Amino acid sequence: MAQYLLSIYQPDGDAPPPEILDPIMREVEAFQAELRKSGSWVFTGGLHPPSTATVVRAESHGAVTTDGPYIEGKEHIGGFNVIEAPDLDAALEWGRKLAKATTLPIEVRPLYGGSCV
Repeated sequence: MAQYLLSIYQPDGDAPPPEILDPIMREVEAFQAELRKSGSWVFTGGLHPPSTATVVRAESHGAVTTDGPYIEGKEHIGGFNVIEAPDLDAALEWGRKLAKATTLPIEVRPLYGGSCV
């Protein structure tokens, strides 16, 4: 089976208040439970804000590091899922379910070689 990265794009700024965020998180937890039960789950992770990022760039005499995200933008990757799916259509269906659960845009992208190891 092929592996796919489902990237969750979220707007910059503070998290929504609990009355908005709590129902979304219940939907995300239900999505995660369904994904695991199906056997498609490989790995999931949430990310700290972009302000915690450090960028490493190769230079002719080594590497240079800078604080902050690689690109300044109005949204960033806030989390991700790596899944296994028989084809792109099946991966897109998981992407649709995650978009519905999070209410955020989801990018679905295949991994080279079908494995993250």
